[in-house]
Amino acid sequence: MLALLAGGSSRTSSSNKLAESENAAQNSNNMSWGNELWDQNENLAIHTNRGIDALDKYANFLRDRVAIETEYAGKLRRLVKNYQPKKKEEEDNEFTSMQAFRNLLKEVGDLAGQREVVSESLQLQIIAGVTLLSKTLREERKKCLSDGASLQQNLTTQLSSLDRAKRNYEKAYRDSEKAVDSYKRADMDLNLSRAEVERYKNVMTSKIQQSDDAKNEYANQLQKTNNLQQQHYSMLLPAVLNRLQELDEKRTRGFREFIVGAADVESSVAPIIARCMEGIVKAGESINEKEDTFKVIERYQSGFTPPRDIPFEDLSKCDPDSVQDSHYSNSTSNHLTMRGTMSANKLKKRVGIFNIFGSNKQRQIIEACITMKNSLTADGQKEDFSDLPPNQRRKKLQAKIAELQQKIAQETNARDGLMKMKIVYEANSSLGNPMTVEGQLNESEHKLEKLKVDLKKYQGFLEKASQVPVATSSPQANRNQLQNGHRTSRHSNGSADDHHDDGDDQPDDAGSLSSSASPESGLGTSHTSLPGSGQGSANENAIGEDTYYETEVETLNPLGTCKALYPFEASSEGSIPMNEGEELQVIEIDQGDGWTRVRRANNSNGWDEGFVPTSYIECTLYA
Repeated sequence: MLALLAGGSSRTSSSNKLAESENAAQNSNNMSWGNELWDQNENLAIHTNRGIDALDKYANFLRDRVAIETEYAGKLRRLVKNYQPKKKEEEDNEFTSMQAFRNLLKEVGDLAGQREVVSESLQLQIIAGVTLLSKTLREERKKCLSDGASLQQNLTTQLSSLDRAKRNYEKAYRDSEKAVDSYKRADMDLNLSRAEVERYKNVMTSKIQQSDDAKNEYANQLQKTNNLQQQHYSMLLPAVLNRLQELDEKRTRGFREFIVGAADVESSVAPIIARCMEGIVKAGESINEKEDTFKVIERYQSGFTPPRDIPFEDLSKCDPDSVQDSHYSNSTSNHLTMRGTMSANKLKKRVGIFNIFGSNKQRQIIEACITMKNSLTADGQKEDFSDLPPNQRRKKLQAKIAELQQKIAQETNARDGLMKMKIVYEANSSLGNPMTVEGQLNESEHKLEKLKVDLKKYQGFLEKASQVPVATSSPQANRNQLQNGHRTSRHSNGSADDHHDDGDDQPDDAGSLSSSASPESGLGTSHTSLPGSGQGSANENAIGEDTYYETEVETLNPLGTCKALYPFEASSEGSIPMNEGEELQVIEIDQGDGWTRVRRANNSNGWDEGFVPTSYIECTLYA
């Protein structure tokens, strides 16, 4: 029962609200400024003016907002441009964090574009419409006020005529009353002659006639005034006021439409902005710290293993000579020498800078340096990337091969296109001359052949790099191991005692003549690069008669023997070839650069010296 009563009451309240809204709508339709505000012409003029001013104010608001939107979009684009990764940072793009940041910048750029869309739409659609409406309303208001003033002027003129007619009628009536009184007094006065009485009578009749005429004129003006006044307040003025009402309603309706339109402009880009936000969230969620960690390992992993433990040296069980050799080998890291040419402890004077080009050997060194420089890539690395650790070298070679394969595919497509064009020209000479394509086709064939040669070369590099066994420890670790055991490295002159006996030996002299740690630098000694280095003497190494220094070069004593595990072809200055299974003498062990200096006997001038990859040989050093 209570539920039924509640339902009935709710239906009753709903019906009441509906009736109230219908009544309000009907009342609003019946209400008009012409009927309700017939006497508020001035206030209505002020109200409509303020309404149009409010519309202009909204237009100014939109202009300022458009300026802010444009400035915001421009600053966003400038921000994105300033934080774009530089060319030197492109190698970091493989990390997920950097990729996410680049995607973030892209989404922010799209956001800036949407703000520009909002700015342009507000400028072209809303502000232009508001400006046009304001101009139209002001013109219509001015015309309405002008018509209302004209109607009011007509009514005022008619009222003035009525007032003038009334005053004339009042004066004529007073004059007629006086004339009647004068005639009555004259008619009762026996002393006046009949002619005089007749004159008073004629004056009375004239005044009465004038009063009647003035009365008729007053009545006529009154009727005209009433008719005009009724027409003015019932038709003419309400029409003008209703026009003002329509004008104000048009302004109000336009205000509503423009506000809604501006919101629609904002809402139209909201889905795109939401997608940009989703893109930013997706970019953030794509960051994977484990993947970035793996990529760091993949980028910098050398393939070497950590150094093994350094063995203990029991000096009581070691020979004095071996102790001396061990002490000397530990000091060689601070006294580097040129590989096999001149020993730093045998330099008696510093090389003169003006006489450095005075001998054939120095010129050969310079030529070797130039050859080594020409074999470098644009980024300063060797052509076969042999200066990189094994893992990094293989990755570089694989990337270079993939790049060459892509270029070959592109050049092949270009060549096929040129061949098809040539066939078409040969079939129909009106389309073109086949000889014009011949030159381009030959150039394309040349490029393709060169790319294939490069591809084969780098595939050979990769095959050799894949065949070389990965070192079990880094060169520095091997160096530490050898220096702290009985298999110690000896100085390039083969004598450890010279380092202690020669008192004028200076470390900076050795450092000034030290070179790159690879034979490609051209400073390594081989039979090819520096003839006679294996049997060098002071006379052969003298730079000239006018020199102000002298050097002494001794034949290096072997430190041990080595056996070639793999064949090696000498492809650069300072290195020598070897065959698999060949035994060589070790005259300088690996200094941490992956190369060992060896020597073999020949039939022409005694010895061949040069460098071979340490990973290609198995060394047995003397105790």
